[in-house]
Amino acid sequence: MKTLQDYIDKLNKLNFKEMYNNDFFWTWDKTDEELEAVFTVADALRFMRENNISTKVFESGLGISIFRDNSTRTRFSFASACNLLGLEVQDLDEKKSQIAHGETVRETANMVSFMADVIGIRDDMYIGKGHAYQKEFMDAVTEGNKDGILEQRPTLVNLQCDVDHPTQCMADMLHIIHEFGGVENLKGKKIAMSWAYSPSYGKPLSVPQGVIGLMTRFGMDVVLAHPEGYDVMPEVEEIARKNAEATGGSFTKQTAWKKPSKMLILYIQRAGLLSLLWKNVPISMQKAISKESTNWKKNFLLRMPNTKTGLAQKTHENNKDGKLSICTVCQLISQV
Repeated sequence: MKTLQDYIDKLNKLNFKEMYNNDFFWTWDKTDEELEAVFTVADALRFMRENNISTKVFESGLGISIFRDNSTRTRFSFASACNLLGLEVQDLDEKKSQIAHGETVRETANMVSFMADVIGIRDDMYIGKGHAYQKEFMDAVTEGNKDGILEQRPTLVNLQCDVDHPTQCMADMLHIIHEFGGVENLKGKKIAMSWAYSPSYGKPLSVPQGVIGLMTRFGMDVVLAHPEGYDVMPEVEEIARKNAEATGGSFTKQTAWKKPSKMLILYIQRAGLLSLLWKNVPISMQKAISKESTNWKKNFLLRMPNTKTGLAQKTHENNKDGKLSICTVCQLISQV
């Protein structure tokens, strides 16, 4: 596309009216046209910024961010997006708020929502808690709006919960679309989502789940690669399978190590820390990954209740030799 009008014309052909006054929790809650509209708006905003065209939609208003877990990229991305549209960001630090004195979610939600147009929440630390908190927060805001406490209902954007990380996964998806020259070129492309041990701390399931839940919608051949014990939520796996069936792609899982082979796309995740797009991976890199991953079954995560992300990790104390072999990636994709 070469002009802003091209993007506008494309948006006019899409049905995304249900997104207005609605929240963005998971990508699989959205229709294909709604996702396409998000990608189109993202491209339009990039075009406008590159061509020095104002992107301001708001003259005033707040974008509220609530990070209940650490963040760098998502925190600054959300702040940049709000600024791009003309909103000022106000970050809620729960330790410095009345929450520490017993203020309820209902009270907090309504208080921070005055003058707010969007609320971004990250809550990914405990399985079964993050999405539930986001829903409770927005239910309180909706009630406040209906009762006349709030003059408008702000929209929620999931900045990562225990189930999905839609903003990161959609950004990665759009990059892949650009890399291969359009959605129409993705069908049959092979991608491995690696989910394995992290040497630092228990990271959420939401990135591998978000990837398999989104990229199977584009007719791609998606492999979820992980050692035994690194299982993701079965309901998300089922979504991925149904997506693959509907689009003519495939979704498979692999827990056994295979020799390195040439692949098209590899999404590396040390339990959520790193994502890379590789094409024609050099042999030297393949050998390095293979060496690092040789002892992957010695490093494992166990499902445990009431622990961070529901996972307990093997520590240095558990290793007789005092070393941790990091399981980074399973190279599973056959010759392209």
